[in-house]
Amino acid sequence: MYAFKYEKPGSVTDAVALLKKSDDAKLLAGGQTLLPAMKLRLASPGTIIDLSKVSGLSGIKKSGSGITIGAMTKHIDVMNSPDVQSSIPALAHLVSVLGDPAVRNRGTIGGSLANNDPSADYPAAVLGLGATVKTNKREIKADDFFKGLFETALAGDEIIESVTFPAPEKAGYEKFRNPASRFALVGVFVSKGKDGARVAVTGAGEGGVFRVKEMEAALAKDWSAKAIEGIKVPPKGMIADLHGTAEYRAHLIGVMARRAVAAAK
Repeated sequence: MYAFKYEKPGSVTDAVALLKKSDDAKLLAGGQTLLPAMKLRLASPGTIIDLSKVSGLSGIKKSGSGITIGAMTKHIDVMNSPDVQSSIPALAHLVSVLGDPAVRNRGTIGGSLANNDPSADYPAAVLGLGATVKTNKREIKADDFFKGLFETALAGDEIIESVTFPAPEKAGYEKFRNPASRFALVGVFVSKGKDGARVAVTGAGEGGVFRVKEMEAALAKDWSAKAIEGIKVPPKGMIADLHGTAEYRAHLIGVMARRAVAAAK
């Protein structure tokens, strides 16, 4: 490891001030991506800003319209939350198949979303439920938050404070996971709510998480696996690597979507 400056602010205001002071500062949430990247010399920030002592960024609150989760809330706490399990069981299930016990006990929802790994699970839930990301500056709708591989709408001095998920009538999540990394080769989150159906795919697209509008239109008319049985997602724009071809991933989207609809509750 190389030398860097370490800061541990106690408030979002202080953390933002530290971000503005440095051109190469990085925020540390759960550290499940940043620390391994630093060990491999893939990242070399001059300043690390540890958010673990920032007040008000952890916790889960239930309201009449859904669930609000603080950015520094660990995956394991989301998975075990009675409020999440009762209001959005698909979200609790998603976290149960996220990474491994070590990742679930250290990783945070805010860190996952800010990193926006193209194979991460949380982006599918945020986009699939039409959640809202709250920062120190504004509220960002899910459809406006994800901008591409490892890219989001966050500005350089913007910090995620919480995420609000509307409670759906039904929702489900299914993924075909890489057996080594547990990342999604393809993961599909489906939901049925007052504004219709949403289908979000992670792990497959070259541009990161995305929606499948044709499936959404079909499910809005008939919420059943059969309704989307004949819908094919074209392989163009899908990731192709040693784990699977673009055609394979495109095929898996349909399989996982049908399973997610069948399992939705």
